[in-house]
Amino acid sequence: MREAIRGPGTQEQQRRLTALAIESSRLTLHEVWLRYFEYTGVAGQTELEAHLQGLMMLPVEQADILSHAVNELIDELPPRPRAPYSDDPSP
Repeated sequence: MREAIRGPGTQEQQRRLTALAIESSRLTLHEVWLRYFEYTGVAGQTELEAHLQGLMMLPVEQADILSHAVNELIDELPPRPRAPYSDDPSP
C-alpha cells in the first residue's frame, strides 16, 4: 500500500539523501549493511551499494529499514566539538 502512495521521485530523493547522510557521517558501507541486516534487511552488501549509487532501487520497506539503520548509526556518533564563545567557562 505504501508503494502506491510514494512516487518514484520520493524514492529517488530518499535514496540520494540516505547516501549523502552516510557519506557526510563517514559511515562505512559495511557498518551500514551490518546494522541494516540486524533490522531484518534482506539485501546483500553489494545490493545496498548498488542502491546507494542509484543503479537499482530497493523495495520501499527495505529502503526504510536502511534509513532507520543509518539514522541509528548517526545517533551513536560522538558529538562534534563546538567553537567556544568568549564568555564560555574554560574546560
